Formats: sequence, structure tokens, C-alpha cells
Amino acid sequence: MAQTGRGGRRRGAPARTARARTPQRRVPSPQPGPAPRPAPEEPRTFRLGAVAGATPGKWIDRWRERMPHVALELVPLAAEEQRTSILAGDVDAAIVRLPIDREDLHVIALYDEEPVVVASVDSALTAADELDPEDLAGEVVITPRDDVLGTLELPGTEPPRFEAPETTADAIATVAAGVGVVIVPMSLARLHHRRDVTYRPLRGGPVSSVALAWHADRTTPDVDAFVGIVRGRTSNSSRG
Repeated sequence: MAQTGRGGRRRGAPARTARARTPQRRVPSPQPGPAPRPAPEEPRTFRLGAVAGATPGKWIDRWRERMPHVALELVPLAAEEQRTSILAGDVDAAIVRLPIDREDLHVIALYDEEPVVVASVDSALTAADELDPEDLAGEVVITPRDDVLGTLELPGTEPPRFEAPETTADAIATVAAGVGVVIVPMSLARLHHRRDVTYRPLRGGPVSSVALAWHADRTTPDVDAFVGIVRGRTSNSSRG
């Protein structure tokens, strides 16, 4: 019978040696590097046409906040040039007056302008805060060649006995001399304001509709961004 010594080990059995433990190294997991920066956009210009009297200031301010890398150039347009300027590519989009031939164009209505009667400050018409068409009976109504309201039928009014002025500004200068009245959208009355004339709203008169238009085949990302601004989309909202 084998004898055991102290610690319970049999005599003659080889002594157990401690097994050396190899320390395990922790391999650090790869850390994600910084995301690649998008390439800077090339400087460019967005050309926005605008007919006389249009007021795109608030939209231009939003554009400059949202699209600081794209300069916006405001291009004045005569009403008779608005369609040809868009089709020719002279502007990327334009604020226009309706009606306009919509063939090959996308058009979004923006707002309507009420008509006003521009008269001399000495005119009896200025005694009222607003005017009705019948209030103009006996008045000479001047229609400039660049008129944007179309033919007005105002019973009791008189046609001028002189050739139509070339521009609205010329017509208002004639009114300032005490000859006749002119009917225009309010923005044009403000644009051509003079000390010797004033204006009164014309109830029931023809409105002038203002719209945004661009070439149907040239809806660029910049055009789409401006459409989003005029429609009130925020920078984080989806297109719609």
C-alpha cells in the first residue's frame, strides 16, 4: 500500500508544478474615424426675375440665411418680357404677373393685389377712404401701354383725348398735373409714389395676381429650394 506524505501526496510521485498563466491582452476595438466632409459646392448665382411692384424681400432674406453659398441676383423684368426671359434662360425663375402663357412653364400662384385709383392730391376723390366704380363717373381714366390690369370697363368714365403714356410712371406724372386718374395694383402706386398724387382702394376692381414661374425643363435644385421657401417649407422639411 502506497504511503502518502504530508499534504496527501504519495511518496515517489512527482511534485506538481504551478501552471503558468499567460496574461491575455485585450485588443482594442477599432474606433470609427471622423466622417468624411462633403466636398464644398462650387460658387454659383441664382437669378430671380421680378416684375415691377413685386416684393420678394422676405423670400430673399430666407434664401440668404438658408443658401449662403449661392448668391441671389434680382433681375428687374417688364411685364411684357417676363415669359420670354424665362424661356430664354435669362433668369432661373421669376415673380410674374398673371395672366401668362403657361406652355413650357411651371407656375405657382403667390398672392393677389387689390387695385387702387391714383389721383392728384387736389382731386375730390381723395375725400373718401375707398372708392366704388361709380365714383369715377366723369373722370378721365388713363391706361398706360404697360398696363397690367387689362381693359377696364367703367361706365360713365371718359377716355383720354391724347395718346396713351408709354409707362405707368408717365401716366402718374400726367395725373399729378391734374389730368385724369390711373388704376393700378397697389404695389405700383407705391413704387411710383409722388408728393403730388395719392391713391384710394377701388372696391370691386380687377385684382392683379402675382405668381412664381420657371421653365418646366429646368427645375434645378436651386429652383426647388426657392419654391420651398415661397411655400413656407423649413430647411428640415421634406419636399411637398
